[in-house]
Amino acid sequence: MAGKLSILIQPFTQRLRRRRFHFFLTLIKDLPRPLTILDIGGTEAYWEQVGLNEEGLRIILLNLEETKVNDPKIFSSIAGNATDLSAWPDQSIDLVFSNSVIEHLFTKENQCQMALEVRRVGRSYFIQTPNYYFPIEPHWLFPFFQFLPRSWRIALTRWGAWGHMPKLPDPKEAATLVDEVKMLRPSEMKALFPSGSLYYEKWLGMTKSVSSYYIKK
Repeated sequence: MAGKLSILIQPFTQRLRRRRFHFFLTLIKDLPRPLTILDIGGTEAYWEQVGLNEEGLRIILLNLEETKVNDPKIFSSIAGNATDLSAWPDQSIDLVFSNSVIEHLFTKENQCQMALEVRRVGRSYFIQTPNYYFPIEPHWLFPFFQFLPRSWRIALTRWGAWGHMPKLPDPKEAATLVDEVKMLRPSEMKALFPSGSLYYEKWLGMTKSVSSYYIKK
């Protein structure tokens, strides 16, 4: 079922992603260059896919492990944690960007800490996350997976591979994977980023994901 859903949803997901990124470009087009973007959890391939490689951009990729970059004129990579951006002083980054990371932090406390750090170091920000209420959970691609009891979610993860998630027969490994993902409601994103506005991605009239953004002109 997950494979069929992935095939069905993928074209729409790509279209929504392109539309979201076009909206993002309209937000930053008038920001002065050079422009430094700290991408939490990002990859060079993502930016190349969406076609943003203009001169005057410096994109710092922050992940748990440092990775090699192909275009050092624009990209650099650093190892770090979304909840600890102490390497940067207050308001020292032009824009903090993150795509589908904040829901992978295990606890609400970690999500709050990431939001605090984003708002502290970034003069502007654009933070996206899947919508808790969308009926197809985006990681397991299993309908209403996020609404199931934790024990059921662990059992399904042990039983088979779903969507983007592997089969993990070991109960502790399955539990860790399930506990990693804490989906967010739009109201929670608003509470985490109170100064930001919300951008909603719609699919068949339903909100598939939500982005909180604040652009300081």
